[in-house]
Amino acid sequence: MTFDQIRTFLWVARLGGFRKAAERLHLSQPAVSTRISNLEDELRVQLFERGPGELVLTKHGTLLLSYAEQMLFVEEEIKQRVANPSETEGLFRVGASETIAQSWLPEFLKAFSEQYPRVNVDLTVDISLNLRSALLERKLDLALLMGPISEFSVENVELPVFDLHWYRSTSNDQTDLRKIPVISYSSKTRPYRELMSELSRRIGPKLRVYSSASLSASLKMIAAGIAVGPYPRALANDFLEAGKIVEFDPGFRPKPLAFTASYLSEPRSFLIENSAEMASQVARLWDATHPK
Repeated sequence: MTFDQIRTFLWVARLGGFRKAAERLHLSQPAVSTRISNLEDELRVQLFERGPGELVLTKHGTLLLSYAEQMLFVEEEIKQRVANPSETEGLFRVGASETIAQSWLPEFLKAFSEQYPRVNVDLTVDISLNLRSALLERKLDLALLMGPISEFSVENVELPVFDLHWYRSTSNDQTDLRKIPVISYSSKTRPYRELMSELSRRIGPKLRVYSSASLSASLKMIAAGIAVGPYPRALANDFLEAGKIVEFDPGFRPKPLAFTASYLSEPRSFLIENSAEMASQVARLWDATHPK
């Protein structure tokens, strides 16, 4: 019995199939099947009920799972207490919303690279809804998104909020929301839904709203005088300093954007836990030195 067999068994059990485990471990599906088969031969028990759909643990498999989790926990403890972080290897899959990507994500990745110079990073930038799904499907190790994620299996580390301010073009002084379109985040996001609800109540049927998942494109549209919209000041700062846009007050301000560094708590990974805390530290330092 090898540690690789135990680790493979744990991921097959957690993900419910050989294919998903193979993707997570960066192995071929036959290699995963062989490891499980060899482990069953050595233990002389069947660990999974094989049939259509997800694999189901047998009584012996359920018992082994508890030991496997303990073994993986000890491995993580050794990495945390004994191993040199600079020697850690592997792949770290991080997902970030565009608000984070446009603000402090580069500083976080720089700090991560300095701490773990031998770990490869796979970066995904997407809307929070998709990042949440990817995290729960174990396609991401860490998600920097509008949170928190209300799942018992997820740990959420709070990050600084982003206040929203209204902007218009310096070349178009129109601010009547009944006459000029409002541009907002993607229609699949919470800020869009909350803004639509408030604007519908205040403006009524004359409301026109554009949605875009690209913050940079949205701010360019505002600068061009096509629309107005509420965005974080830190992201709009370049346009403000260039004199392309100015703030205005339509009589209300949307709720601040709340973010979390979220990750699955099991199986435990000190690399991921440390990365979430690192993200929090980097974000707070960035927040303290940038306009709100």
